[in-house]
Amino acid sequence: MEKRKAIFFDRDGVVNYRIVGEYINLEENFRFTPDFLATFPKIKKLGYLVILVSNQKGVGKGLMTNEELIRIHQFMTKQLQQLTGELFDDVFYCTDVSPEKSWRLKPNPGMLLEAIEKWNIDPRSSWIVGDSEKDILAGKSAGVRTVLIGLPENSNIVADYCFPSLFEFLKILE
Repeated sequence: MEKRKAIFFDRDGVVNYRIVGEYINLEENFRFTPDFLATFPKIKKLGYLVILVSNQKGVGKGLMTNEELIRIHQFMTKQLQQLTGELFDDVFYCTDVSPEKSWRLKPNPGMLLEAIEKWNIDPRSSWIVGDSEKDILAGKSAGVRTVLIGLPENSNIVADYCFPSLFEFLKILE
């Protein structure tokens, strides 16, 4: 069976706006970024699997329930289909709090490795798109190419590519 190519997206800060210092635990707080909505259907048309990989420590910290998180993801999915006509191929999230105790919590590569196995993905032809060092480290550990969107939070982040928006990333895929 032929290996597939995928793009893994971090959620908060890339797919939707991040609320600094808070968790997205209500539907009214979830707002897609315009860049994501504009590029998502184009990426799907290029034949990539599109998979969400998101740390959701708010559940592990007791600041929101797993049911609230599921409702947010159901809302996200419904809105995404209405706005773009497309859906994520899969959604992986980790509610653990400590990366030392969880191989799934980014910067660990667990969610990506699970998806790679489940979907028969070729890491060398795949990407992770994130806005933080932990996204880049998870991608590098999983063997996928890395893209940092926005300005690095510190100068130690060494992504394969760094772009101010998803539009520039799309240009290298086309």
